[in-house]
Formats: sequence, structure tokens, C-alpha cells
Amino acid sequence: MRILVTGGAGYIGTALVERLAESSTVSKVVIYDNLSRGNYNLFLGENLSETSNISLVQGDILDTRSLKKSMKDIDIVYHLAARVTTPYANLDPHIYEQVNHWGTAEVVSAVEESGVKQLVYLSSTSVYGASDKQATETTAPNPKTFYGNSKLRAEKHVERLVDKDRAVIIRAGNVYGFNQSMRFDAVINRFAFEANFSKKISIQGSGKQSRAFVHIDAISQVLSELPFKELPSDTYNFAISNYSVLDLVDVFKELIPDLEFIFVDQHQELRNFELDINLKVAQFIDLPKAGELKDELSEFLGKFSF
Repeated sequence: MRILVTGGAGYIGTALVERLAESSTVSKVVIYDNLSRGNYNLFLGENLSETSNISLVQGDILDTRSLKKSMKDIDIVYHLAARVTTPYANLDPHIYEQVNHWGTAEVVSAVEESGVKQLVYLSSTSVYGASDKQATETTAPNPKTFYGNSKLRAEKHVERLVDKDRAVIIRAGNVYGFNQSMRFDAVINRFAFEANFSKKISIQGSGKQSRAFVHIDAISQVLSELPFKELPSDTYNFAISNYSVLDLVDVFKELIPDLEFIFVDQHQELRNFELDINLKVAQFIDLPKAGELKDELSEFLGKFSF
């Protein structure tokens, strides 16, 4: 199996590439990334090339010629490349539109003109917007941010391949947990950094707002197994747990008793979103069990150098 991963040097991409490199059924992994986030950690340290032929194409998903050339002799494409700037998902709509929407259009077009058998597109539960009810795949999308809107518009292009049984769309919750290509703009990761080094967490709004979450190990495991399962071309949600911000703070407080927390604009009730964890994808693939949040965060804190 020969695989190309757009955004392969990113947070999720790094974890996915490491798993693919361990698979005896994967003969080639192409990391396609423009390295715009300065993510070089995947290329340092542990040797991943002993079991797989891994290479880097430093290219942009808006570069049609480079994409098409890189997909030659590729069986599976994972499209992870995206502009993600949590919590500023409502700033700079142009860059979201260009990268997330039209960049995906270029990826889909390149797949259509290639011999690629399947595209796995990593979308986001942000396409649902806010809701008082837990969302399922039948919940009508209603994005509230430029980021969410760009991901939904991107899905419309991928749906051409879904209709031809050549693609699956995974709407993932908020990803958290340690790996070498860390993002610290997502809420749990940011809290972990602040709690460890400042002993103080800043909470936006009342803290009662909930989100759907999935650990980096869980999402990389599921993504790595998708092409080898009898998974019908369709759209699937994926998250493991729902937590409010105050739930997270309580656990950090247990782990760091002298932790302080301050509220910013506490009077604001920010948008709420939870996912129905009875996932459709579980009919086709054995999903990892939800870990104990306290254990996960304790392990995370233990990864910091001091």
C-alpha cells in the first residue's frame, strides 16, 4: 500500500505517519507538507524508515502540478492539510477559504485524475456549529466560524468522490494530547502548558461550554486503520468524550492543587457543542476506549521538561 499524507508534518499528521511507518502492509509513505507552521520535529530523532519507504515533498496543496505529480503510483491519500488557528477561528476568512476550501478542491481534482483508490478527508465537528443537542451525522451542519464554514465547503468537493465510493469524510472533535509536533492553541493542550508553567489557567466565558474531544493516539489509530477496513464511502463523526471547560479545570486542579484560574468575560455564555458518542463508524472498526482523563493529563504533564 502506497500512501500520501497532506499535512503529514503537522500535529495529527506526525502521529499518523508514525503509525503508518509501523505497518507491514504500507510500502511507501509520502509526506506532502509546505512546512508553513515550522513543523520539523517529525524529521528528527527516531528513525521511521526501517520498515517503510518514507519521503518528503515540500509542496502546497494549492500547487496543482506538484499535487498531481506526487500522487503518481499512490493508492491512498489522507488529506489533513488545513489552516487551523484555534481559538481565532473567526479571523482572516480569506486564508481559510484559500487553504481549507480551495486547497481541498485541488486535492480532490488531483485524486480524480489519478489512480488513487481512496481519499480520507479529515474534516471537523466545527461544521455543526453550536447546538443544545448532541450531534450525529444526521444533524444539519450550521457552522458559526469562518473555519467551520471553510471545512464544510471543502466537504462538498470531497462528496464527489464519496458518491463514486472513493472517499470517506471524518468529522473529528477537538484533538488533544502530547506528540512531538505539538499544537498549543487547542484548549486542553493550552491548559496543560499554562497549568504546568504558570500554575494559572485563563478561562474564556463562564466555562460551562462543552466540546467533543479525542486523544491524538485515538484519532491516529483510527485513521491508520481506515483503508484496511470495509468502511463504506460516507461521512463519519469521531470523538471519544464530551467535556466542559470546568470539567477540564477540575482535573487539572486535582493534579496541581495550587493551580489558580481566572475568568475572562465570565458573563458570556459561549457556544456549546457535544457529539453523540454512539458513533456510526463503530459499526465497521473497533474504536479505542476512552481513557481516564486524569491519567491522560497526568501523562501529558509528565512530558514537559520541567
